[in-house]
This record gives sequence, C-alpha cells and structure tokens, in this order.
Amino acid sequence: MDNLRRIINLSRSLVSSNGEPADQPADESDTNGAANDDTATVTAVGSSFVATRESEPAEQDATRRQERRQHGPATLCRRTKMSGTTGKRKEIYKYLAPWPLYSMNWSVRPDKRFRLALGSFVEEYNNKVQIISLDEETSEFSAKSTFDHPYPTTKIMWIPDSKGVFPDLLATSGDYLRLWRAGEPDTRLECVLNNNKNSDFCAPLTSFDWNEVDLNLVGTSSIDTTCTIWGLETGQPLGRVNLVSGHVKTQLIAHDKEVYDIAFSRAGGGRDMFASVGADGSVRMFDLRHLEHSTIIYEDPAHTPLLRLAWNKQDPNYLATVAMDSCEVIILDVRVPCTPVARLSNHRACVNGIAWAPHSSCHICTAGDDHQALIWDIQQMPRPIEDPILAYTAAEGEVNQIQWGATQPDWIAICYKTACEILRV
Repeated sequence: MDNLRRIINLSRSLVSSNGEPADQPADESDTNGAANDDTATVTAVGSSFVATRESEPAEQDATRRQERRQHGPATLCRRTKMSGTTGKRKEIYKYLAPWPLYSMNWSVRPDKRFRLALGSFVEEYNNKVQIISLDEETSEFSAKSTFDHPYPTTKIMWIPDSKGVFPDLLATSGDYLRLWRAGEPDTRLECVLNNNKNSDFCAPLTSFDWNEVDLNLVGTSSIDTTCTIWGLETGQPLGRVNLVSGHVKTQLIAHDKEVYDIAFSRAGGGRDMFASVGADGSVRMFDLRHLEHSTIIYEDPAHTPLLRLAWNKQDPNYLATVAMDSCEVIILDVRVPCTPVARLSNHRACVNGIAWAPHSSCHICTAGDDHQALIWDIQQMPRPIEDPILAYTAAEGEVNQIQWGATQPDWIAICYKTACEILRV
C-alpha cells in the first residue's frame, strides 16, 4: 500500500503549477539496480499454490487456528493437484522486467492469451509501460512493446472487450488518464483526458475502472475528492482509423477527502452502479441515473483511509475493501450496510491487492507485504472465515499487485520487485 502513497506524493512534488514536470527528466536508471533497457529474462519453475489445510480432528483444527492467528497460515509440503497440467506446461511462469513493477493487467482479447501490460515504478518523471506475452509452446515470455509514460502508472487496464470487436486499447492513470492503441512493436498514444483544463494544478488520478457493459464509459478517482465519468469515442467498428477521444459525462464530489479507488458494479445491468473508497474511510455507492445522492455502505470505525475495493464478479451483492496499513480484508454485503460479513485476517503484513475469482462467487485472492498470495473460500459466510484454502509465497519480495485472469480463471498474476509471475491455480 505504501507504493500508492509514494506515487501520489511523487506526482504532487514533480508537477509544477503549470502542470509540467518541475525538474528535467533524470536518467532512468533503476533505483534497485536493474538494467535500464528493454531486455528481460524469464524462467519457468515448479508448482505454485499449495493447500493450507487438510481435514483434521476438531481439537487439532482449533490448535492450528490459534497458531495461524499468531504466525500466519502454514503450508503443507505437497504439491497442489492442478487439473489439465500436461507435458512441459509449468505452473509458474516468471518474467523479470528491467525496472521495479507496480501496476499490471491481463488482456481479455480471445486472440491474445497470456498477454499482460506492466507499469514501472521508478520514483522519477520518466517511467515505462511494457506489453509482454507468453508463448505457450515455448514457455517463454517476449516483450511486444515498450513505451514511455510520465510518472508511474497508478493503474493499467486493457479495454474489457472479450469479443475483440473494439480497437485494441490500453488505458493508464497517473497525472492524467491516457488511452493507447496497442501495436507490435509500436504502441501509440491516442488521447490524454484532462478534466482540469481551466486550472494550473494537476490533481493526480489514484485509479480508474472501465465499464464492462458499456465500453464507452470509464470512471476515474482523484486526490481532489472527485470521481469523473468519461464518455469515449473508440473508433468502432474495428478497422476505422479515427483517433480515440473522450469527454466528461459527469464529475462529482465523491468523498470528503481524497478518493483512492473506483469500481463499477455488475448490479442492475452492470452499467450505472459504481462504488468508491477514500481517505475519509468510507465506501460509497453511486447510480449514474441518480447522482444527487450516494449510499454509504461502510465506514471504518477509526476513519482509517480505505485504499482499494473490488466487486465480486459473480454476485454483485458482495465487495471487498482494504484499509491503509491493514493486515485484513473486509468483505461487505450491500444488503447489510455498515457491518462487514467477513474479515480475512491471516496476512502478517499489510495487504496490497485483492482480486475476486472471475468464475466463482465464493473465491477471492489477497496479497500483501508478507510475500504471500492467499486464496479464500468464503461460502461459509456469515460464519467466520478462519483460514485460506491455498497459499503461495513469493520468497523474493513483497507482493504489491495481484490480478486474476478474467478469461483464464486458472491463472493468477502477481508482481513483486522487478518480477511478474503468473501462477496456475
């Protein structure tokens, strides 16, 4: 979670009153010592997630729960059985980027399996975005495109076009919202969406979300307490050469303090409902058809800032959120506002990422500074969820990003330091 705050503070300090970088771009040498070029290495190793529990007598189970509360989940020394594993296909694929990584997203196009976009985290003006792809036959990654980006990206997201009808677009947030048209090897900038044209101040964007039902809608969240809903013109149908453009459909003051995340819900048809979280410690839900009011569905008792939220992909009644410097994930039911229905508390350091399973309403993956990615089964709610069912440990670093493949539910991607790993579940 500290990386998000560092990115925001970096944007604040480097953007001068006229919206330009205050200093000349420094050299792009990696602060962690990685070589600054477009080369990278890839290795494939053994199994990924392992089970964290087996059936036990009740007294042993109670003892282990007490131990896990003190020490975190233990992992069994056996390989998790993976369905469909054949031949040389591995259960972990590892890619080493030329710079530290923060943001990441899976492509959902049917003709671009195992394609991801990665955003660098260099505490300078000059940063990079890289598009990588895994060849399933050779088990090797390749960098398809690398391009410059001002400041680290707070989020990266491919257009959620699972049918491949729209242009192959990629969006990034940082100082502004940018739309890119993916190409190999050249990815070109289509447009920069700036809602502060009458102001000399650039309010950094903390996050955004692309509506999965109406692909012409994108929502952004900002440190200026606002959320903005953008309407896009994407040049559909595929093949037209029109530039992508966008306009503000609506802007609203969403919170009393900075807004840290925004996400559209699949409720009510999946187009009009969205939620946001912010520094005032609240989760608020909005309806684009009735923006004169919002619904506060949760407030942190200590008003601790809430940094991330994610909607259940199969059941829009549930969402997850995480507070700043917190070791637990809070599960909310919008039908029972203000009272968490579950708390996932096995991480031993602050949680950095949450990702619901794309194919299941009762599975969620969490990741944190304790180097762990944990998969939970929450179908027992409202009974307490004591332990995760699967765990993976990234021995080399704190996991700062996690994404569950929307069209490939057998795979989860994580980022730590300069590494991106995709893990077979």
